[in-house]
Amino acid sequence: MKAMSSSPRIGKGMMAAGMMLTLAVITMWFNRAEEKKMHPNQELVSERTAVHTLVRLDRNRQGHYLARGEINGRTTDFLIDTGATDVVVPRRIAKKLELKQGRSAIAVTANGTVKVYRTRIKKLSIGDIVLENVAASINPGMQGQAVLLGMSALSQVEFSQSGNELLIRQYYPSTHDD
Repeated sequence: MKAMSSSPRIGKGMMAAGMMLTLAVITMWFNRAEEKKMHPNQELVSERTAVHTLVRLDRNRQGHYLARGEINGRTTDFLIDTGATDVVVPRRIAKKLELKQGRSAIAVTANGTVKVYRTRIKKLSIGDIVLENVAASINPGMQGQAVLLGMSALSQVEFSQSGNELLIRQYYPSTHDD
C-alpha cells in the first residue's frame, strides 16, 4: 500500500519538474531574443568583390552599432564610435588581450578629461576586414564590455550609414601600374 500512496507524489514531482524545465527553456529563448536585439551583429558575414570587402552592421535597439570582432586573434566586442580619436580599450579588457601599456596621455572624453595609456594593436578584425598596427588607448576608468572602435581604425576603411544599417568597406591595394 505504501508504494501506491507514493505514486501520486512521484507524478506531481514529475509534473513540477516538467513545468520547471519548460519555464527554463522559455526563459532561455527570451534571453537569446533579447540579446539579439541588444547585439545583432554577433555573427558577421563579409561580402568580397574584386575591389573590396564589405561588412554590414545592424543598429541595436539603443541606436548603436556593436560588432563582434578580434584583437590580436582574441574575440572582443566593438562599439563603433566616430567621436573617438583612437580605438579605446578598457583596462580590464586590455589585460585579457595582453596589450602593452605605453606612455601616458590625456584624452578629452564625453565624461571629461582622463589619463590614458598609448598602445598599438597588431591585428584588428571585424568579419573579413583586417587592420594592422592600429593606434589605441587603454582607459583605466572606462567601464563596459566593449572596445570603442574609433577613428584610428575607421579612417582606414570607408563607412556609410543608411537607415538602420552601417556599411564598412575595406578596399584592396591597387594591383595595377599607373
